[in-house]
This record gives sequence, structure tokens and C-alpha cells, in this order.
Amino acid sequence: MKCRALHSTAHLRQAAAASLTLCAALTLTACSSPDAKDHAATKSPKATQTQTTPATTDPKEEAKKEAIETYAAYWQEMEKLYADPTGRSADLERYAASEALRNAEVDAKSTHDRNLINTGDVAVNDQAVTKVDVSRKIPNATVSSCLDISRWQTVNAKTKEPVSLPDNRLTKYVIVSVVEKYPQGWRVTRDRPQGKSC
Repeated sequence: MKCRALHSTAHLRQAAAASLTLCAALTLTACSSPDAKDHAATKSPKATQTQTTPATTDPKEEAKKEAIETYAAYWQEMEKLYADPTGRSADLERYAASEALRNAEVDAKSTHDRNLINTGDVAVNDQAVTKVDVSRKIPNATVSSCLDISRWQTVNAKTKEPVSLPDNRLTKYVIVSVVEKYPQGWRVTRDRPQGKSC
């Protein structure tokens, strides 16, 4: 009787142990089953992928920006051209072409031939693109600005003494320029002072 009770107790313990093992195995299987993965995937938030949409640039706005930048750089090179009696320190061809380039080179040479140079700086103010055409074979823009040459002095190349200039000359005046897009980049092609102060 005692043996049967012991046998029954041992059997119950084995059954309980087996039951626990089975439960543990089922729990692990449930956690790693494909269905459980799918269920977890549907509940988990989707990975957010940042999609960079290329910025849509308006060709006209881009042309305006580049024309104004070119015009400012053009005057920086003009300063170098007129300040150097040899005319070799400037890279004006990078920013000017056609009529504007020819006129600048001729005028600078005439200045240097008279033993004169220009020192100081030119300020280009109130730049505005008044017209732009990007549909032509050579895109172009018309730039209006107020050119301030009040700090751009004409001096003797050797003595650096200022040269006497007419008192009634305009030192701040409206200038209208045409800037065109060549294969090499934008170039100032025409530069027309308007004869009125600004």
C-alpha cells in the first residue's frame, strides 16, 4: 500500500514536470512561430523612410540669381583691371563678353596709357532683374542697378596722387546691363549707364 502511494506520487511529479516542459515548449513555439512574427510585424510601427524629393528650381529664378552674381563678380574684376597698369591681374573674360568686354578693355587701356589707374572699390546697389528669358538659344537677363563709384578714385599710376575730375560728374548712377548665358557660364555683354543719379 505504501509502495503504491509512493509510485503514485512519483508518477504525479513526472506528469507535472512533463506538463511544465510542454507548456514552456508551446510558449516558446508561439513566440517564434511565423504567425506570431506576422502579427508582431503588423502591430509594430513601420520604419519611416525619408524620401528626399529633389527641389524643383524655377529656371527663371535660377537665371535671375546667377545673372546678379555674375554682374557683381564682373565689377570685382573691373576693379582689378583698372587698378593694374598692365591689365593682366584681372580675369574679366570669365564674367564679360562681346561689347561689354571690348569696351572695358579699350577704356582701361586708354586710362593706363595716360599713366592713370583706378583705386578703391565700386559698390553695386539695388540690383534687380527687370527681364529674363530662358527660352532662347542664349538665355539672358536684364539687370538694373545703382552703380556707386564715389570710392573709386582715378590716380596717377606713379605718384598715386588723385586726378582732378569734373565736379558735376555722376558718382552714383543707374546702369542697365544685359547678362547672357554662354556654354561657359553667364557673361555681361552690355553695360549701359542711364545718365541719371540714384
